[in-house]
Amino acid sequence: SDLVAASGRVLQALTFAPTGAIVAAATTSLPEEVGGSRNWDYRYTWIRDASMTLQALWVAACPDEAGRFFSFMAEAGASQLRTGDLQIVYGIGGQRDLSERELGHLPGWAGSAPVRVGNAAWRQRQIDVYGELLGAAARLPETLADLEPETRRFLADVADAAAARWQDADQGIWEIRGEPRHFLHSKLMCWVALDRAIALAGILQAEDRVEDWKQTRALIAAAIREKGWNEQVGAYTQAFGAEDLDASSLMLSMTGFLPGEDPRMLATIEAVQRDLTDRRGLVYRYRAADGLPGQEGTFLLCTFWLAHALALAGQPGQAREVFARAAAYASDLGLLAEEVAPDSDELLGNFPQAFSHIGLVNAAWAIAEAEAKDSDTL
Repeated sequence: SDLVAASGRVLQALTFAPTGAIVAAATTSLPEEVGGSRNWDYRYTWIRDASMTLQALWVAACPDEAGRFFSFMAEAGASQLRTGDLQIVYGIGGQRDLSERELGHLPGWAGSAPVRVGNAAWRQRQIDVYGELLGAAARLPETLADLEPETRRFLADVADAAAARWQDADQGIWEIRGEPRHFLHSKLMCWVALDRAIALAGILQAEDRVEDWKQTRALIAAAIREKGWNEQVGAYTQAFGAEDLDASSLMLSMTGFLPGEDPRMLATIEAVQRDLTDRRGLVYRYRAADGLPGQEGTFLLCTFWLAHALALAGQPGQAREVFARAAAYASDLGLLAEEVAPDSDELLGNFPQAFSHIGLVNAAWAIAEAEAKDSDTL
């Protein structure tokens, strides 16, 4: 509970009070590999993080921050959907142009150049954002009732956009800088968009769209079950038809697409533990080529996802062990970076990292729920 409370304070500290925007981290260009070039500017707000952020704010008892953050995202996106895709990342004042440039006169932390300002991901296409936004909305039904009618209409339009675009290729949750692909997580979040919109149809005043949404939700679910599962690998994989694993497949149960104890979910958890986990039990987000030079560390967020998925699978003891491994990397002030170096226990990446703290809070909640369920059945 101390770690959860500390993580709640970190999320409050990463909030830009005038607008309610929560930044991914307070820093830029702290490297994912010492001496490497995977150095990004994280001082922006990602829609991708939204539903997980709002869940964490709810668990950590930060309702004001949750409401203001959602309002910021809805306002930032509302005017944009009319002209095309929803942008995936915004400045803290709602700015859209985050053009990336390099500051050649700076050597970078521990000689890790380049130092970047801006983030080229603003130009990327990620169809998972529809699900993130509606997943966030579903966590705040009481806030939605107070929204302006045009914002509610916008959220219904977000569901329509997911229905129209779910078959498109994109860059995926990890913003892979290569050819667009049919990433499993992106399809899953389009399913989430429709699933949550159906549940919220009354508040969104969109009951007339529910039948269409249900039909498309069923199509997406069938595609995920058929094309996302790889029989040879024995797991859900990174993209349709691919063999590479990806930690984001753990979201299949975390979003409610699959029951936590579904046999294919359990097989996917086992595959992640076997093939995406290092000797210390920390999880890589993927090990496939991603079009960038160099290596990266294990991801603390993905390790918390594994703990979360294990809790949903009815294995709270194992979940607690995995949770403790990741939480042990918190600094003496209770702060977590993005990654842990593969060959040392050094923290890597921007710091403190909202995503890592969000993963901690949500996994802690899932473990507490699973343990309570266990004690009820004894």
